[in-house]
Amino acid sequence: MAEVEGVKVPRVQLGSQGFEVSKLGFGCRRLTGTYSEALISEEFALSLIKHAFDKGITFFDTADLYGPHANEVLVGKALKQLPRDQVQLATKFGIVRIEPDETRIVNGTPEYVRSCCEASLKRLDVDYIDLYYQHRVDTSVPIEDTMGELKKLVEEGKIKYIGLSEASPETIRRAHAVHPITAIQMEWSLWTREIEQVFVPLCRELEIGIVPYHPLGRGFLATDGLPEDRFLRSIPRCQGDNLKKNKILQGKILNLAEKYGCTPAQLALAWIVNQPDVCCVPGVVPIFGTTKTKHIDANVGSFKVKLSKEDIKEISETIPINAAAGYRLPDYCLPCLWQRADTPPKASKQCNQKKPT
Repeated sequence: MAEVEGVKVPRVQLGSQGFEVSKLGFGCRRLTGTYSEALISEEFALSLIKHAFDKGITFFDTADLYGPHANEVLVGKALKQLPRDQVQLATKFGIVRIEPDETRIVNGTPEYVRSCCEASLKRLDVDYIDLYYQHRVDTSVPIEDTMGELKKLVEEGKIKYIGLSEASPETIRRAHAVHPITAIQMEWSLWTREIEQVFVPLCRELEIGIVPYHPLGRGFLATDGLPEDRFLRSIPRCQGDNLKKNKILQGKILNLAEKYGCTPAQLALAWIVNQPDVCCVPGVVPIFGTTKTKHIDANVGSFKVKLSKEDIKEISETIPINAAAGYRLPDYCLPCLWQRADTPPKASKQCNQKKPT
């Protein structure tokens, strides 16, 4: 464990293949301007990654989509200032582009998998990627074809471990049969709890780790107002009557945080990693994103928050599953979510023409 100002950042095994990471990860997407109105300088962005590492966070998340490409280049520069063997690097492939109408064009063909990996290695300027995710599932390609190429990349040493993001349970099972999946990345927070009833039991069974993204509800759970975030303001939960109802939840979280002597963000992070139901899952590692040093420090401080089973129960009952009003994403994002992420059987004939998913 790395000890920082009295806080111990634990290490944890993610998945069943021996992949060890810090129990809190840093999502780098915001460092190149996505979501936030204000851009930060490259120098400051690099200093944030270094600060997170100095605080004990060694698990860093990026993707070829972010920028696009600029985020991987930035992370690659940051890695030059850090000991590579002490950093766990995750990146993603699969979303080719986002059209002006917000349609996601997704590709999971073996040829595209390999070309993306080679390009990411070059942009990151590294010899290998620790954890390589399929960012979104291509529902026109059997997952066995995608996984077959990823397995080859593991055998060649270009990637060490394989992950899936927003994949359906059936897709995860089929992928895992080709090569062990180390982690799935899913949205999970106090106001997005839909994965608990299906994915937590599945990950316990298959010994797959979980990397919750947006564990702070895109910042909504960490404040008493509506953060300056263009995307957050566009989702159904932050509009009209839904926003009024969800501000009541926000107030409940503020009250709970006061009761347990921590910030709302610390409460939300501690709630995820301390749940009794996740104790048999091989690694639950939330990743957060920020452009502020003070938020890194505060989130690391979540490991000071000690919650008993009774505390977790109280929090979960105060903010029950499906308590949030409105869906977590706009309608145009729905085709790429796990509920629609099954792929055709391996034996079916595939059309060569790509289509929006």
